[in-house]
Amino acid sequence: MHRRDCVKVAVRVRPFNKRERDAGSRCIVSLAASAITIQDPRDSQCRRSFCFDYAYWSHSGYVIQDRTGLYLPEEVGGRYADQECVFQDLGQGILENALQGYNATLLAYGQTGSGKSYSMVGYKHNKGLVPKLCERLFKAIKEIKEARQCQVFFSMLEIYNEQVVDLLSRGSRPPGGLRVREEQHRGFYVEGLRTVPCDSAAQVEQLMEQGTRTRTTAATHMNANSSRSHMLLVLQLKQIFSKESVTKQSNINLVDLAGSERQRSASSEADRLKEGTAINLSLTTLGNVISTLADMAVGRKTVHVPYRDSVLTKLLQSALGGNSRTVMIATVSPADICYEESLSTLRYSERAKHIQNRPVVNESPTERLVKELKAENARLMQRLSRLGQDGRSANDETKEIRQLLTHNELQIRTINTLWEKHLQEALRDWEQQYANITQERRLMQMHPYILNINEDAQLSGVVKLFIPAGEWDIGLSEGTPRSISIKGLGIQQRHAVLKNEQRRVTLTPLKGSKVTVNGRAVSQTSELQHLDRLILGSNCTYLYIGFPSERGANDWSRYDYDYFLSELAAAEGIHLGESSTESCQTDPSLLAVFYDYVKLMPLVAEANQMSQELKKGVEFKLEIKNLVLSDSKGNDLEKEIICKVTSKHSKQVWMWSKAKFVNRKFLMEEIYLRHLDEMNGEHTGEGLSSSALPRDKDPFWDPVEPLLLGTAHLWLQSLAFRIPVDEQLEVLGSEGSEEAILQAKLIPCTSDGLPLGEDDILIDPSELLGRRLDIQLVVEQCFGLRWIREARNRGIQIGFSLLDSGGRVYTPAVWHHVNPALRHKVHFASLHVSQHLLDYLQSSAVLLELWGLQDGCTSLVSPLEGARVSTEGIFIIDESGMTNTIESCDLLGLRLYVDEHSGLLKDFSEQLEQSVSALKHDVATIVRRKRERSGT
Repeated sequence: MHRRDCVKVAVRVRPFNKRERDAGSRCIVSLAASAITIQDPRDSQCRRSFCFDYAYWSHSGYVIQDRTGLYLPEEVGGRYADQECVFQDLGQGILENALQGYNATLLAYGQTGSGKSYSMVGYKHNKGLVPKLCERLFKAIKEIKEARQCQVFFSMLEIYNEQVVDLLSRGSRPPGGLRVREEQHRGFYVEGLRTVPCDSAAQVEQLMEQGTRTRTTAATHMNANSSRSHMLLVLQLKQIFSKESVTKQSNINLVDLAGSERQRSASSEADRLKEGTAINLSLTTLGNVISTLADMAVGRKTVHVPYRDSVLTKLLQSALGGNSRTVMIATVSPADICYEESLSTLRYSERAKHIQNRPVVNESPTERLVKELKAENARLMQRLSRLGQDGRSANDETKEIRQLLTHNELQIRTINTLWEKHLQEALRDWEQQYANITQERRLMQMHPYILNINEDAQLSGVVKLFIPAGEWDIGLSEGTPRSISIKGLGIQQRHAVLKNEQRRVTLTPLKGSKVTVNGRAVSQTSELQHLDRLILGSNCTYLYIGFPSERGANDWSRYDYDYFLSELAAAEGIHLGESSTESCQTDPSLLAVFYDYVKLMPLVAEANQMSQELKKGVEFKLEIKNLVLSDSKGNDLEKEIICKVTSKHSKQVWMWSKAKFVNRKFLMEEIYLRHLDEMNGEHTGEGLSSSALPRDKDPFWDPVEPLLLGTAHLWLQSLAFRIPVDEQLEVLGSEGSEEAILQAKLIPCTSDGLPLGEDDILIDPSELLGRRLDIQLVVEQCFGLRWIREARNRGIQIGFSLLDSGGRVYTPAVWHHVNPALRHKVHFASLHVSQHLLDYLQSSAVLLELWGLQDGCTSLVSPLEGARVSTEGIFIIDESGMTNTIESCDLLGLRLYVDEHSGLLKDFSEQLEQSVSALKHDVATIVRRKRERSGT
């Protein structure tokens, strides 16, 4: 296998972003040469190393030039890899391959916010691979202009939810997006995709700006950020060598893949709907394609490469295992809170480097046609010449040949002039765009305005909505003289009023509209200050730019999407900055949970808005599972984000994992978009109406199940001394809320269940070793059940087990009572107290779980398969009881009988031995006294 024909893989490590710095993250990634090592933040001994073709350290060791904002290494030859360094290794090779006539592909892969777009496009003066490649391409074209004629066409498309969108299209979008078709010679291609001729890098940059505006406008309508979509930039380079009569044609595909958030496997989710939705399908399929091709490269037999399973893999078929020279750049965050995602990215990239492609130099079919037409004309001219030399009269044949010559010449002229015609049309478009840009810059110097902020920094600041003097309605309505049109979830026809009077701009929310200013919801008129942060509706984020005299030298770029989310999180009591607790600063798992919480906030806001507009009556709320809860030893439980889903009508409640909520959210979007089509009269009839979904296909609904509401600890230490316990325990929910007060008892007892007396209390717990211990756990009553107060048609059960063994016990279900009397008693017994059990009693607790029942769900039943229960219903908690061995009740009863009588015999033996010893002592005393008397 020749390395030059394999996919080359590079990994780049970015600096901490603001959120990671505020969270006190630490770096867990190290780099040496082309090898990268990542450390598990929970285990310093667990390290994984990966080797790639290139590895770039861009995390530290840089300085920022004040004037231009350019990132440069601190010292010449330093380890920091800037944009130019990355281009020299990756972009230069792509350019050289394209000039040689090969297809070339660059894939950018990584989680959302890992630096893909920065590496591909760049920011301000820190130009990325794409603009640098365009600049060098047109520079090379000028240098070789005398040797060959070069033509460059540019196209730009986006793949979202398995639909292809032409970002350069000037017309309306077809329903369902553009179609992907297949031809034998061309392979897969996008039908109707607009390709624009370009003769300079500046023109490509203008087209990219136009496509970005289109992408941003679409994003504000439904998908609030671009991290869920793939963007493809295609540069078609055609080189015509006149002297050699050869044409080389190559496609340069530059692909910014969607964010690769790590999801749990579908098998771990109790979801009866489709877990892998179209949003995640393309990345999942891409991973399957890469794995299959990697297996083929190392000699494993494979039957099928699943290119056809997604739109993305169809369009990338030539880039992966086909006719292309391909480079993948994977970007990772070095923060401990991103460990799982970074490790997943490195594993993914490691497989890709084994893929072997089959690149060949391409010859243009169009130029081949020109050559064939010229050759045919030459034959026709020879035939005419022979007819003239022979002096034969063949007027009809001569006329036919001349018609063929004329037709062929017309075809040749059409093919040759097509480029110039397209270029002239493009120039007219660029002149109009330049006029629009000039007009926008003039307005920026005259009026205040709001500009959009997006999760993708490349899309931030693209949309500018100007606020001239007067009163302006902002909302969905458009076409009226005094309106500013915006689109997005939760935006009303007239959402708010912006008023610009006497150099003051005020914002007044209208009835029923959601408006947030600087993280706080507002309902009254507010005066806007320069750089205020606005959130309109669910997630339309804008930054207010004041009058030119107010702007000063402040740079708005620091108010990025993370800043908006951090403000919202702070308003909800989630702080990741210096005010965080010490545990937040040191516990990477807790930081990761807060990180997920902030990222999911906008998705939850969108889900709530869709539920409201579709009249589903379902409310979504984020919670942190196990935030303050611990296990029976008092150790913290693993924390994760869950989504509490509540039906406002039936009061039914579901708890969804993060992965389940994200996938359901995408299904909700499909229904919501179908609903919009129905409202606009564009419904195609495909699929189900949004109002006629059966329950098992409605992503807003799930079969109800019992919910774990909270836990309480009943500590066992007193039992080691055979002292009874009677406690009133506070049942705490996942986030520390008080769910109920629970009265429970632990009573040491005899084998018959009779309580022991004060004389049976032990001074030394070791006296229990080898002896029998019987305990009764009594759950007396619950007080103040919040679960029942919220809805009287609910019920509860208490679940528990001793010694963390199998055989969890549940109390009978009690419904409709806020202060239910349970009075449930369970008898546990250890036939031979071991040191392990004694240690357990002195250091652990019974974990009492409060389970909530609701209409439609069945009560919890005590599973006895893993427990040892006697015929009298006594649970055996010896160490052997912790195994999965199932013994018959008769054999267990016989063992209990034998063990009980063995204990009696042992007690009798001990008493007999004590009696004999006492008798011997008494006899010896009598004998001694008799001797003393006889001696006197």
